[in-house]
Amino acid sequence: MIPVQGVEGARIAVLGLGRSGQAAARALLAGGAEVVVWDDGTAARAGGEAEGFEVSDLTKPGAFEGVSGLVVSPGIPHLYPVPHPAIAAAWRAGVPVDNDVGLFFRSIGQGDWAGFETPPRVIAVTGSNGKSTTSALIHHCLEEVGRRAQLAGNIGVGVLDIEPPEEGEVIVLELSSYQTDLARALTPDIAVFTNLTPDHLDRHGGMGGYFAAKRRLFAEGGPDRAVIGVDEDEGRYLANQLAEGPGDGRLIRVSVAEKLSGPGWDIVARKGWLSETRKGRQVASIDLRGIKGLPGVHNHQNACCAYGALRALGIGPKAIEAGFQSFAGLPHRSQLVAEQDGVAFVNDSKATNVDAAAKALAAFPRIRWICGGLEKEGGLEGLKPALGSVVKAYVIGREAAGFALQLGDVPSEVCTTMEAAVARAAAEAEPGDTVLLAPAAASFDQYDNFEARGQDFIDQVAKVLH
Repeated sequence: MIPVQGVEGARIAVLGLGRSGQAAARALLAGGAEVVVWDDGTAARAGGEAEGFEVSDLTKPGAFEGVSGLVVSPGIPHLYPVPHPAIAAAWRAGVPVDNDVGLFFRSIGQGDWAGFETPPRVIAVTGSNGKSTTSALIHHCLEEVGRRAQLAGNIGVGVLDIEPPEEGEVIVLELSSYQTDLARALTPDIAVFTNLTPDHLDRHGGMGGYFAAKRRLFAEGGPDRAVIGVDEDEGRYLANQLAEGPGDGRLIRVSVAEKLSGPGWDIVARKGWLSETRKGRQVASIDLRGIKGLPGVHNHQNACCAYGALRALGIGPKAIEAGFQSFAGLPHRSQLVAEQDGVAFVNDSKATNVDAAAKALAAFPRIRWICGGLEKEGGLEGLKPALGSVVKAYVIGREAAGFALQLGDVPSEVCTTMEAAVARAAAEAEPGDTVLLAPAAASFDQYDNFEARGQDFIDQVAKVLH
């Protein structure tokens, strides 16, 4: 645990008692704060009481009298579409609002850091797609070279739940827009921006607000090094804002869409080859095509971003390549579940939006596609250019029929349930086919989360292959 600094004797409120809220409450208590908590759910409030925290309704008049700070869990809206009533009450009372990420950055450089010869480093990864794989890949490669590292944030444990870092250790954080948007302190040593595609637009008031939330990690934090995916205008804008000139070595540009040129530090993946170029000269390359844990162009982009962060730490290209080769991938993200009779079964349940699903579809030549669920804003129009590799779609979800109608000329079958979809796809698959779960939709119409949906896919594959 990282005890929160600068709160001794202060009365601090915590709104939301999910994983990060609970961790924040404990870390505040460890820092000497008087903690009061609230959650809109009765079960969560009961859990807070069981831990011994004072539970008080933060939406009632006078709730913020004597309170010097409010810490908000990431799932709670603080501005759009409307602020939570407790947050609005804190604003009116003049009480500063923060989150666990802000507490982490304001507290992490305390304790024994002054005596370290090699201070710990923090790498923070954000973007729309690929954050989790990029973060996990960085962490894996660090462990493979014997560098002590911890993985936290939107993946693994909460940022305040990690152990106090030791000399030379690296903390790898995956940060969502919900986390970067509200944090009052953001000071990573290395910051990574993978890409930007529409997501969470209701929460950020549109695409501009969504990008602004991501941009804060770089504009507010001022990292020593920034690794920026420049395949969208937002990434190009961000890279331009950070660089002092064309050859600024603090900026590492990443692309899987075009060859980059100039005197700067660039990492490009084209036709399955990663190339590192500095000052106009190639200094290293890696063949990514045979790495099973990183299939497809989208994972090649993740590899480039991870490579850039690792090179910024001084890790050599050959050591990074060895780490890539031993990376097994993440559950529910292009996860190879099984292979039988020339048919591969791949679980990409995390592909909850159109862009992520399109990238998954681009990774395999012949696909039996399991898709559907709670459709996100914008429909499926953006998927149409990626459907050329789909032999047939097997549609799940409560609105499966409506989802199937949007697939145009792609052969499709309304299956509704995962059990039926996997059984039909497996029965019809031929050698060379990939049965791919890449839903292009949220899971909440049938499952608690995308992990539960992915596990159902895994279970059903095991059933048909027994």
